[in-house]
Amino acid sequence: MDSPGWKSKLQIAYALGIICNMLPYPVAQGAKILVVPVDGSHWVNMKSLAAELKLRGHNITMLYCSSSWYMNENPDLYQSIVVQIQEKNDKSVQNMIESTVELSLKRLQNVGTLWDHIMFLNFMKDVVYIFHKSNQAFGIAIFQNKTMLRQLESANFDLVLTDPAFGTGPMLAHYLKVPLVHDVRWQLNGEAHFLSAPSPLSYIPISGTHLTDNMNFLQRTGNVMYNFFQILFVEFVVYPIYNEICHQYLGPDTDIQTIIMGADVLLMRVDFVFEFPRPTMPNIVYIGGFQCKPAQPLAAEFEEFVQSSGKHGLIVMSLGTFVGSLPMKFTMEIAEAFAQVPQKVIWRYDGEIPPNVGNNTLLTKWIPQNDLLGHPKTRVFISHGGTNGIYETIYHGVPMIGMPLIFDQFDNVVRLESRGAAKMFNVANMHSADLLQALNEVINGTFYRDNMKKLSALHRDQPQSPMERAVFWIEYVARHKGAGHLRSESYRLPWYVYYCVDVMVLLLSMLLMAIVLVVVALKKLCRIACRRKQKTE
Repeated sequence: MDSPGWKSKLQIAYALGIICNMLPYPVAQGAKILVVPVDGSHWVNMKSLAAELKLRGHNITMLYCSSSWYMNENPDLYQSIVVQIQEKNDKSVQNMIESTVELSLKRLQNVGTLWDHIMFLNFMKDVVYIFHKSNQAFGIAIFQNKTMLRQLESANFDLVLTDPAFGTGPMLAHYLKVPLVHDVRWQLNGEAHFLSAPSPLSYIPISGTHLTDNMNFLQRTGNVMYNFFQILFVEFVVYPIYNEICHQYLGPDTDIQTIIMGADVLLMRVDFVFEFPRPTMPNIVYIGGFQCKPAQPLAAEFEEFVQSSGKHGLIVMSLGTFVGSLPMKFTMEIAEAFAQVPQKVIWRYDGEIPPNVGNNTLLTKWIPQNDLLGHPKTRVFISHGGTNGIYETIYHGVPMIGMPLIFDQFDNVVRLESRGAAKMFNVANMHSADLLQALNEVINGTFYRDNMKKLSALHRDQPQSPMERAVFWIEYVARHKGAGHLRSESYRLPWYVYYCVDVMVLLLSMLLMAIVLVVVALKKLCRIACRRKQKTE
């Protein structure tokens, strides 16, 4: 007869069995995550992701430099480790950005010579070089600070979450020997896919070419050439900046490219509603628009202005984090067009007030962009084409007029324009009548609005939100101490092995040897035949 004691032991054994089965899969709650962000608009993404991780119970430590523009101590969200380096000259940085915009506008006006275009590309090379040299100083300051390194080592982080637009975060993960997760759109070599996934140049455009995935022969030729020059620039200018740190602090056999390609998971800040279809890899997770969220009620001063628009609705304009205003002659053309529309306009603007600004236009240094785009009265978004703004306009289904100026903005707008959801506008050759026509076409027509609504429906139709997907994979890496089984080992291969150059050389050598042997054999046979013929005669 079964005794109560025996049943109790059986229940205990059963419970222990369940616990043992759970042991290989430790709960990731309370994971210690070291975040190494990138400043500017990239910080917007990283901050929203850090906030969600904090909400899920994870312990976030943020490492950034003392000269950061936007990052500061926020003990409610994260612990701060501030690396002291020489302060940036904000005025010189702003001047550099203004010079970049000025040169870009000159190029867009088509008034520059070929030499002007070459000088612009050379200037952009210098801008990229300056930013990477600045990050090199940040990395050196970390690795020379032994006290900070001991603090980081003793923290026993479960993973490093970083933006690999610069190399410091990946190098730190390698030094600490912890799993690495990228919150990524750009890596040191350009668009992140090109270092992490097969990228056939026949239908995948290089960033900066302003091409789509449907290229003719000349466009494919330009795409290949642009890729070649970009590889040269990265190999001989960008990589050496970080390899200097790698060789000094991480070992003579380390290099920055291998370190970056060794990431366990890449949280890619795009999706295929926006990006062109292309090959991918198992450790690339698409989280485009993860920072988007439902609109919140506007502050009273904004709501009152928006409601005053009546049936005509609202136009929202912003040129992003770095460009607060344009040269006055372009600004006045925009202001003149706005003054003639029946809509109200909210324009994020930080510069000299144009004298012809209309009564229907509100100029403000900051706007609640996501909440304005989600407002039912918003009719169109005029944007520079930054990724954050593009996904917010997709999320809320608002058609866009793109005014790209610098960096990847042109390629972003091209992608949205190819979907029929945006109209690209050359601000450098703009007259107010042109902008009026574009506004009338986008606001009063149905083409752009319907296509953007379709993109919005596609973007939202997912079994899991992009933010939930991002958090899951971060926790996945923390639970399993990495995700090496998802990572291709191709990053360890030298280029000649990756492209099977050694195999092709061997096969061609064998073919050549076979041809030589056949030729030699035929010659001998011919000689023998000739000798026999001579003897018979």
